[in-house]
Amino acid sequence: MAKLEVFENKYPGREYFITHINEEFTSTCPITGLPDFGTITIRYIPDKLCVELKSLKYYFLDFRNKGIFYEAVTNQILDDLVEACQPRYMEVEGNFTVRGGLHSDVLAVHDPDKRGRLR
Repeated sequence: MAKLEVFENKYPGREYFITHINEEFTSTCPITGLPDFGTITIRYIPDKLCVELKSLKYYFLDFRNKGIFYEAVTNQILDDLVEACQPRYMEVEGNFTVRGGLHSDVLAVHDPDKRGRLR
């Protein structure tokens, strides 16, 4: 996987949200080998570090040929981002396109201070 780069948060004393949306996320179904498409939305309250966007783009591209289920990809992205930047709060939501008549959404949350969902 591409290395997730981070940079110093210039406002560590302030709580504010950052949202990154990748509307062109692709991975591969581990059963059929067919491509899966979706939107990945990341919402977080940074602490000392923020995620650098170019590295995030290349990180996402590494999933293009990776056989992985929706639930696993959403949770892996959350785990990797939490490890990289240690946010105060983070949500990763995967909204995957219809396949076989089913639309799937997966939400994974890192909430050490029990702040609750954003919505």
